[in-house]
Amino acid sequence: MTPLDVAAFAWSALRAHRVRTRLTCAAIAIGTGAVLVLTALGEGARTWIADRFASLGSNLVVALPGRTETRGAVPMAVSSTRDITIADLEAIRRRMPGVRRVVPLVVGEATLGYARRGRATTVVGTSREYLELRELRVESGTNLPDIEAGRAMPVCVIGRTIRRELFGTANPLGERLRVGDATFRVVGVISEKGQSMMVNLDEVVLVPVASAMKLFNLTGLFRVLVQVAPAADLNLAQRRLEALLRERHDGELDFTVLTPGAIAASLGNIIGLITAALVAIAAVSLGVAGIGVMNVMVVSVAERQPEIGLLKAVGASNAQVLGLFLAEAVVLSLTGGAVGIAGGTGLAAAARLAFPDFPFHVPPWALGLAAGTAVGVGIAFGILPAARAARLEPLESLRRKA
Repeated sequence: MTPLDVAAFAWSALRAHRVRTRLTCAAIAIGTGAVLVLTALGEGARTWIADRFASLGSNLVVALPGRTETRGAVPMAVSSTRDITIADLEAIRRRMPGVRRVVPLVVGEATLGYARRGRATTVVGTSREYLELRELRVESGTNLPDIEAGRAMPVCVIGRTIRRELFGTANPLGERLRVGDATFRVVGVISEKGQSMMVNLDEVVLVPVASAMKLFNLTGLFRVLVQVAPAADLNLAQRRLEALLRERHDGELDFTVLTPGAIAASLGNIIGLITAALVAIAAVSLGVAGIGVMNVMVVSVAERQPEIGLLKAVGASNAQVLGLFLAEAVVLSLTGGAVGIAGGTGLAAAARLAFPDFPFHVPPWALGLAAGTAVGVGIAFGILPAARAARLEPLESLRRKA
């Protein structure tokens, strides 16, 4: 028999019991589709994280107070015995070779007020180099002034959303904006940027770093961003920065120096593990569907014993009978798998339309894995019933009525 004959034999057998076939195909489709959707979600998350950290550039080293023992961890909140100070910042700028920019960061939440309007937002204390580092531009007005990091000055640069919500169509430049308990003069408006590194830059207020430290009553910096030359050895820059800060902190390693790439890689690994766990859970439904395939094949063998006896009587070997019934199981699982693949990719495409900023993406290897898993389910759960059919004796099978 040709492969086409085998496929036609399997398909005609499945069509004879359409309800049973459709239910089993539906179970396989649900499992396959769930695996694809979860894979797309995990791969999308990894891509999203990589893109966000890539926006900081590949030549950046970050210093933060506190020590995280796991290299590449994501230190959102760490304990510290000593601050990274503005004096440390100036020492990095003077003594570390190959540095292009040294940008301080202080971050806090404050309530804004102008006229009778108000809203809460994120206030970032930094220097004028922050906009250059993030490749942002000032839409109107000017950037933060070029002043020493330790000097406070009551000026601010606001995002477009802040401008729209507080000032409407009025020109905000030169106006006094209340930020917490202090008042700042608006000198510039940032061009539209949107979400970046978990901060919506259209909704921030930038002030000089010393002004932010005074506003939030802080003695140390939240982060120090050190940008080196594009061709510089990033690992060497990381070691130099760590050595310099350690020297200034009396030999204590009470800070962490890392790169955005290390954070992105760590987050990617964590998301990969979570995705693998979710996919494994979704794959359990494929195992349940495989039991359905086995039940269908067991019933099929029991009902078609006379047909099996006739095939053997006209010369079909045990291997040929095994192949026929195994092909039936594979066709059943492949049909369900094809429906699941179509449904899973369709859901991923719909998610991309609904959330255009998040890269839902079904990788090619996931499609191949889904198809291979469907075939594997058919073989794994169809082999026993097919082997039972192959072992039947011709005379005994012919004596049974269908």
